[in-house]
Amino acid sequence: MNDLPSETVTATRSIATEAALLRSLHVPGDPLVLPNAWDAASARMVEASGFLAVATSSAATAAVLGYDDGEAAPVAEVLSATARIVRAVNLPVTVDFERGYGLAPAELVERFAETGAVGLNLEDSDPRTGQMVDVAEQADFLAAVREAAVFQGTDLVINARTDSFLRQAGSPQEQLAATLDRAARYLESGVDCVYPIAVVDPGVIEVLAEGISGPINVVYGQGKRSLAELAALGVARVSFGPALQRHLYGTFGSPLFAAVASDRNPFTS
Repeated sequence: MNDLPSETVTATRSIATEAALLRSLHVPGDPLVLPNAWDAASARMVEASGFLAVATSSAATAAVLGYDDGEAAPVAEVLSATARIVRAVNLPVTVDFERGYGLAPAELVERFAETGAVGLNLEDSDPRTGQMVDVAEQADFLAAVREAAVFQGTDLVINARTDSFLRQAGSPQEQLAATLDRAARYLESGVDCVYPIAVVDPGVIEVLAEGISGPINVVYGQGKRSLAELAALGVARVSFGPALQRHLYGTFGSPLFAAVASDRNPFTS
């Protein structure tokens, strides 16, 4: 496992301490807000803005590495990018790790721990096909990741992303029932938080917050609901995914390059 530079984890930082801090920040009604970063520079912006932890977005990270989302980026490059982010900030770092890039649980935990990151998202649909993974298979996978972390003497804050709403698996009622069932099984497997991605309806969020016996993570949804409204619904974590990167690049990237291409001063146009 020599994909990462030897200085990825400094002696002054404790994975156990940072994992405990990250876990403690998941408070229903007072959510941890995570404007997802994609490289060391954006992670430093998150830290400078006063946020309490840094989260990555797989889509945004893949974009800066030159790949599509959906585990198209080589895992070694994703892990190296993670290590650079960890070195750049003094905050706990949690990583959107898709479905684990095909790594067996023991190898996943070993290689992930080398980066110094203390949290990760693991999703329950196949990123290449979009098909939902069997719930028992996913629960076993999550339990094996937790067991590997315990065996290796490390700690991980596991955010179990569940994709029934994202993949539109069944009717809305079936999606809700499947999400509640999957959440219960994943929490029994030892995860710390459940992430029903693509849920934006306040009524559904409230049902999930009440029906899931652990912290829940939702997406900000381009501001359809304020942070205060999401807090009132019982949310414990709010993510932005690749939205900030796409907004930043869309707002400033194309106009700036178009100005240069047309021989205009891009800083005054």
